[in-house]
Amino acid sequence: MTSSRSGLWWGFFGVALFALSVPLTRSAVDHMSPAFITAGRAVVAAVLAIAFLYFRKQPIPTRRQFLRLLAIGGGVVVGFPLFTGLALQTVPASHAAVVVGLLPAATAVISVLLTGERPPVRFWAFAAAGATAVVVFTATSHGGFEPLQLEDLYLLAAVVVTAYGYAEGAIIAREIGSWQTIAWALVVWSPILLGVTIWSLSNEPFTPDVTDWLAFAYLAAVSMFFGFFAWYRGLAIGPVPTVSQVQLTQPVMSIMWSAIILGEAITPEILLGGLVVVAMSLLAVRTRLAR
Repeated sequence: MTSSRSGLWWGFFGVALFALSVPLTRSAVDHMSPAFITAGRAVVAAVLAIAFLYFRKQPIPTRRQFLRLLAIGGGVVVGFPLFTGLALQTVPASHAAVVVGLLPAATAVISVLLTGERPPVRFWAFAAAGATAVVVFTATSHGGFEPLQLEDLYLLAAVVVTAYGYAEGAIIAREIGSWQTIAWALVVWSPILLGVTIWSLSNEPFTPDVTDWLAFAYLAAVSMFFGFFAWYRGLAIGPVPTVSQVQLTQPVMSIMWSAIILGEAITPEILLGGLVVVAMSLLAVRTRLAR
């Protein structure tokens, strides 16, 4: 009981830190390219990771673990910030928050696939209903029912790759440690992302102000590093289906921060879409947990 409660609190703390990621990325993306935000913040976080790994004298992962860390980093270090950054060039942060609300159900689905679990049919029905709700929301958010736009596909891709990173990260965190998981994932990707950072500064528009730098600093130090301390620790304590439920609060907090920081209007469509997506994700996760 105590362990499960501790896992929930660590998970909620991590999600609360992540909730600012979407609105702050939307704030910075007008003056920094998505490539720079993605690569630059990971490079800064990798410096912090190397320092922590060195001073805590952490053992080097095995070759098999390095391959898994490469895949995890592809989702949470590269995929989520890049895809959301590309999408947020043209969509409001509150819109993105609704789509990202599918993440708990997606994490549960991928966790089921990775572990070979056999949840009841209701689990798949609720997960499919959540995905359908996201598709309907994105298709009708541009005025009328239209095909999904490129930015919507970016957001859906962000959900899929991040769900994999969360599910796989929860498994390996029990082998090498919670904060060590994101730290080594950052180290593995740092040489490539350092090159991307240098290229981006040389070839893409770059006109940040003080507000943009503050947003970037939060994204680098908190969203990309310290937030994962709490999140992966919560997942490692587990159980994963229980802890992953606290992700359901992330779209609500992100929408709130979008209104406070960016002044975005919270429309009835945003509220209804967020409610349906969160409800379907909750039912999917609860069904699996009951199983």
